[in-house]
Amino acid sequence: MIVTRFAPSPTGRLHVGNLRTALHNWLLARKGDDEGPGKFLLRIDDTDAERSREEYVTAIREDLAWLGLTPDAEFRQSQRLDLYEDAFAKLKDAGRVYPAYETAQELELKRKIALGRGLPPIYDRAALSMSEDGRAAKEAEGIAPHWRFKLDHDELIAWEDGVRGPQKFDPAQLSDPVIRRADGSWLYMLPSVIDDMDMGVTDVLRGEDHVSNTAVQVQMFTALHAAGVGPGMGSHRHALDPGDTTGDVDDRLEIDPRALRRVGVLLALLCVTQDRADPRIPSALLDTGPHDLQVVEVGQHIDQSDHSHVDVGGHDLPFPKPPSTATVRRL
Repeated sequence: MIVTRFAPSPTGRLHVGNLRTALHNWLLARKGDDEGPGKFLLRIDDTDAERSREEYVTAIREDLAWLGLTPDAEFRQSQRLDLYEDAFAKLKDAGRVYPAYETAQELELKRKIALGRGLPPIYDRAALSMSEDGRAAKEAEGIAPHWRFKLDHDELIAWEDGVRGPQKFDPAQLSDPVIRRADGSWLYMLPSVIDDMDMGVTDVLRGEDHVSNTAVQVQMFTALHAAGVGPGMGSHRHALDPGDTTGDVDDRLEIDPRALRRVGVLLALLCVTQDRADPRIPSALLDTGPHDLQVVEVGQHIDQSDHSHVDVGGHDLPFPKPPSTATVRRL
């Protein structure tokens, strides 16, 4: 059975790019597979206690309800911390996480030096060579470590993306990601993988800007499975949406959905037809169900200059016309 998820952080209101991602995952779940309709999960990624707000959790629910994207279940990461601790301990025992003590200023200096030498700003793993006495000295000074996931440089990262096709990354060209802050709080990467494994998520549709995150998380899946935490990558598929990028679409369309409600704009028109060959109006799509829907992405083939516009809340929203031709890929 297909299981998808939408995992917003309640640190602000949703915008068009978020809703587009939610809609794509909802449609894929509702289409289902040979076993029947799938499940669409809402996961509130609220591990950032300082910035998360309950008012934003309420707003997320309201915005999804407005679009008719009713989740089959809801989870909150703040209620799952014991699960992360257990997985973290197993990764620690397996040597796949390690403490690092550099300050933000020290890391920025390293980055600038690398760039000045014409090198990629990849973390140099200096913390791995620190002795036990060196770590003890840092902690005696009151410096708590942040924690990094140790990528396996001998294991080429490869996966079959549902939209982009075969993907390959050299892990030596990626920095070991920080997974836990010095105050003990979690960053996005590891809890997301743990939750996807525990919740049985089979498919994730997300923006193309997440391609390097996906590469890192592929190794996290492998490491967690080897450490005895859940299934491996064989039960999990990714699809990167080339029309959904936080560096492009989201910056341009960071609009409060309440403004769209006031003028009666159908969000799905933006979310679905912007990069699809099928220009059906969203009301028909949502009312009749997505049973004949194919997960297709045609963002690379759209003439981005071919827009009509509408003013919403002081923002000039582009409404692209559907392309006349498209290359179709599917999960």
